[in-house]
Amino acid sequence: MSDIKKVVLAYSGGLDTSAIVPWLIENYGCEVIAFAADVGQGAEELEGLEAKALASGASECHIVDLKEEFVRDFIYPTVTTGAVYEGEYLLGTSMARPVIAKAQVEVARKVGADALSHGCTGKGNDQVRFEGAFAALAPELKVIAPWREWDMVSREDLLNYLASRDIKTSASATKIYSRDANAWHISHEGGELEDPWCEPSKQVWTMTVDPMDAPNTPESVNLRFAQGKLTHVNGEALSPYQALVKLNTIAAAHGVGRIDIVENRLVGMKSRGCYETPGGTVLVKAYKALETLVLDKSALKYREQIGLEFAHVMYDGRWFTALNDALLAGAASFADIVTGEIVVKLYKGTASVTQRKSPNSLYSEDFATFGADDVYDQSHAEGFIRLFSLSSRIKALKAQGGAN
Repeated sequence: MSDIKKVVLAYSGGLDTSAIVPWLIENYGCEVIAFAADVGQGAEELEGLEAKALASGASECHIVDLKEEFVRDFIYPTVTTGAVYEGEYLLGTSMARPVIAKAQVEVARKVGADALSHGCTGKGNDQVRFEGAFAALAPELKVIAPWREWDMVSREDLLNYLASRDIKTSASATKIYSRDANAWHISHEGGELEDPWCEPSKQVWTMTVDPMDAPNTPESVNLRFAQGKLTHVNGEALSPYQALVKLNTIAAAHGVGRIDIVENRLVGMKSRGCYETPGGTVLVKAYKALETLVLDKSALKYREQIGLEFAHVMYDGRWFTALNDALLAGAASFADIVTGEIVVKLYKGTASVTQRKSPNSLYSEDFATFGADDVYDQSHAEGFIRLFSLSSRIKALKAQGGAN
């Protein structure tokens, strides 16, 4: 019999974790405490969760509200870095993992557990994200990953396992898609999406209106930022989570935020996924537009480099690392001056920035105008160009034999 006495399981109530509860009890002879994180996936996902966990054998079920912490401490800082994985993915699943893992460890410490467990498969990124966080936060706790241990290989196996133990589940053998939802987005994998030549059917998308069916009239939304944080939507002061909820509602109605990509998983394979990130798409567009007003050329270039690196740090589950802290600190130093207002126009799946202003703006109409001005002496450009291109001039002269 195992020396593990008490395990905290990241529990969703789905087929996998419903089977994991009795499997842990049978194979480890341990007490199982279910832990569920509310990261804005929707009340319907949490309804009846505690009763379901207890019915499958868990001794307790802790449902922890992480919505505001998730948006405030993980989404907003990520937005300031400009991180977009492989040019398109806004990191919705990745961003939720560290806040969930952190809360799971806190529950484990509270109940005196000696192990943690999750339902991630051995093919995915999430096993790395969770276990990387566990290693950084609670290296003394053992980790049990049933998908890497048991001999069940299919949904049918799991359904049969539960049926033989008279544990009820709403899951079926005909589930088409694997979905993951939170306040930032919803992801879709499986079904026809496993063939990259197959166009997603209408039933794939669940959060946004089909752009073809979206209103024929554009809608503009005003976002106000203070030191890199979104504070107001359409003039209304809102908490981080509530601001995102409002943006999701507005943008989803216009079909904004759909992408269909093939991405490189951390474990080496490629996967195809469809993502819906309506409010996040608007937020990222607005933030980057405000940056163009307040950051000079070299600062913006460096912030872009931070974003490129941070996208991989986040995707690869390295939130609780020194590199993560350094990159966030760099982005935060730029975010201190990202204050102002942005207007984004939404229309049939598109989000376009149409207006921008900031008290910290470096844009000056006096200097930029194509009309007459009294502040810029165009003759000064000649000397600048000669110095800027001096190395090219010397190289060319040497090639012609005209310089020593």
